[in-house]
Amino acid sequence: MTSLSERDTIDPVVLTIPGLGGSGPSHWQSLWEEARPDTHRVELGMWNTPHRNSWITKLDQAIRAARAPVVLAAHSLGCLAVAWWAELSPQPYGWPVAGALLVAPADVDRADAHPDLAAFAPSPRKLLPFPSIVVASSDDPWIELASARNLADAWGSHFVDAGAQGHLNAASGIGWWAEGQALLDRVIAVSGGRAPRSAGDARAVLAVSATDAAQAHYLKQ
Repeated sequence: MTSLSERDTIDPVVLTIPGLGGSGPSHWQSLWEEARPDTHRVELGMWNTPHRNSWITKLDQAIRAARAPVVLAAHSLGCLAVAWWAELSPQPYGWPVAGALLVAPADVDRADAHPDLAAFAPSPRKLLPFPSIVVASSDDPWIELASARNLADAWGSHFVDAGAQGHLNAASGIGWWAEGQALLDRVIAVSGGRAPRSAGDARAVLAVSATDAAQAHYLKQ
């Protein structure tokens, strides 16, 4: 078993989890995977016809195979896969998943949800067992801002309003998405040696960290 002191010296592995249809070459997840040696995609398979239990199982396998602290960077339906994994996982707070950046979570509960999204309903409402940030856009066609904020509250996540940027994907024109990189770095920093030991502590620390990163104009609540 890895001791607490040993955990503090291990750099995390970043695992990206795309949503419905996967993430193409111009998506920020793909660009991060190309540029960051610590970042790797979780191959969930069935990208166009996702199966909730299959995705959860493959995510669990990827987390266990990483053999290191893991930080998750999920997009859209991938955020729900993370939430469902956490719902079913017995992990203690902060290990092996040490943190997560959850971007543009899809609303799987609304009446007109696409059938492939509705298959992930209901949205888990359990506190996530790791520090996390939820990022959402004010004009995302897949979720209303208030619904995204409610998910963040239920998950114990710090919430970031990204303004009007669509689904925060390649079509949003955000490219490398430097602001997202800053948020990922905040999660990595908070999940390090001085990581908080509860969801409430983590949310408070992430809120301060995000505010300190003032260069990114929308890192405030």
